[in-house]
Amino acid sequence: MLLNFHMLGWWRWALGAVCALVAAFLLLPILFIIALSFGDSRWLIFPPPGWTLKWYEELFSDPRWLDAAFTSFKVAAVVAVLSVILGFLASMALVRGTFRGRAFLRGFFLMPMVMPVVVLAIALYATFLWLGIAGTFVGFVLAHLVIALPFAIIAISGALEGFDKSIEDAAILCGASPWEARLRVTLPSIKHGLFSAAIFSFLISWDEVVLAIFMASPRLQTLPIKVWGTLRQDLSPVIAAASTLLIALTVALMVLAAFTRKGKKQ
Repeated sequence: MLLNFHMLGWWRWALGAVCALVAAFLLLPILFIIALSFGDSRWLIFPPPGWTLKWYEELFSDPRWLDAAFTSFKVAAVVAVLSVILGFLASMALVRGTFRGRAFLRGFFLMPMVMPVVVLAIALYATFLWLGIAGTFVGFVLAHLVIALPFAIIAISGALEGFDKSIEDAAILCGASPWEARLRVTLPSIKHGLFSAAIFSFLISWDEVVLAIFMASPRLQTLPIKVWGTLRQDLSPVIAAASTLLIALTVALMVLAAFTRKGKKQ
């Protein structure tokens, strides 16, 4: 018994060390980018010789960067709304439905999660060229919706599976129509799933690069595409400042989602 206790303690320390190394491997490059965004050198030099905010001033004074950020926000916001609406309808069919082929349909909806993004991007680009919407706002939204919808379906389906359907049935017995019961009883009860679906869909669209490369046009670019294009031409710390803003918004929304889930459990 004493030997097993010591072995268990050793494995816990080993597992903790491995987790710490993996976390450092993933987080240190992000911390370096944040530090470089405040460095006073014209080039991306680490450690920075001094500290300044001029790169953020340059970022917010350049209309090209602001247009790209605003485009990213608009596309991500529309994708989040559509993902929640379509994800709720699809989840209702997948969770409540009894038709044949339901498992196949679930796999079809989740397929973009396992497909290589480049393959998906090429297929969507060819399709959108044929439809004449490549390089347009609609094309951006539809392309990002394809990869965001599976995450929304997973979040909403999980919330629906944990919801007691007898509460909805009781509302119908009290005189509510089926859709009225879903809108007034089911939706408020699964709001944590809807909120998670909206956040993840927004972040997937906000950070997407590969699809955006194929969908972008000279007049319509998202912030990740602007970062990518500028990085190929110039190693200015403005890129680090823009990347830091991307990271900050992502972290803020993830923390908000974590607090929402924590509040739901309590």
